Amino acid sequence: MSGHSKWATIKRKKGAEDAKRGKIFTRLARDIMIAAREGGGDENANAKLKLAITKAKAENMPKDNIERAIARGTGAAGGDDVEEITYEGYGLEGVAFLIDVLTDNKNRTLADIKRVFNRAGGSLASAGSVGWQFERKGFITLEGNNLDFDEVFMVAAEAGADDVRDEEETIVVVTPRDKLAAVEQALNDGGYKIDEAELRWEAKNETEVSIEKSVQNMRLMEQLEELDDIQSVASNLAITDEVLAALETA
Repeated sequence: MSGHSKWATIKRKKGAEDAKRGKIFTRLARDIMIAAREGGGDENANAKLKLAITKAKAENMPKDNIERAIARGTGAAGGDDVEEITYEGYGLEGVAFLIDVLTDNKNRTLADIKRVFNRAGGSLASAGSVGWQFERKGFITLEGNNLDFDEVFMVAAEAGADDVRDEEETIVVVTPRDKLAAVEQALNDGGYKIDEAELRWEAKNETEVSIEKSVQNMRLMEQLEELDDIQSVASNLAITDEVLAALETA
């Protein structure tokens, strides 16, 4: 399993910590808003919205919160417009970062991101500076401890998946961005329980830096992810087992 895959697994396990910090509802609401904005407010006709609502209910998110998030996503609630924006930046040693945000106040969000980059010794970059180093792909995470990897591979590949990865306690299916819905549907039809299905940025090539600078870049990533308006953070940092071990002891 690659370093980025291990890091993704670690972050999933940290979900309980997010809940303790009271941030899980904020992130779940944003997932619902995005899904409703992209595919409408009917969960029966919008698989992404249905998944987001199921996850919110699993965390005991109040029904009123869910309904407000749907209303904001579809525009039915009125009020301030919510924008999706992707910012680009550089960490230490020129490591590239892409930051997806969902915000109703881009000036506030931009100021927060600049502050985090400046404190970490990085900087924001102009649009297009680092985006060409990434591609948008679909990622589907399956639940279950007794999944048959070969069977999952066959179902996913026939539906158009690019890759299937065994990540210890989960299986992750990687798809072209335009095949995410089709592969997700095929897995659903196959009886597999989907934990996550989303589009994310993946670096075309990774950049290796020293362990010390790698840890600092990963701290920068964590600090960006802590900001309220952040949806996801991607980098082209090469994350090795040694880097992960250093991060745990840092």
